[in-house]
Amino acid sequence: MLNQIKGKPAKYAKFQKYNLPRQRKFGRSIKRCRRCGQTAAHISKYGLHFCRQCFREVAPKIGFKKYN
Repeated sequence: MLNQIKGKPAKYAKFQKYNLPRQRKFGRSIKRCRRCGQTAAHISKYGLHFCRQCFREVAPKIGFKKYN
């Protein structure tokens, strides 16, 4: 269907307007991990912006210590 619409610029613009996902200003989809892009288990404290799994890998390099 897209191939048929691409030849008609007015119809293609209308199709994009109503069918593309809109830009979000807040919510879960905005907070993404800066390494892998995952949205779940996001750690934004101290401006880290890592998911839980990436934080475990990067934490020693950043300077965090694990206390038992």
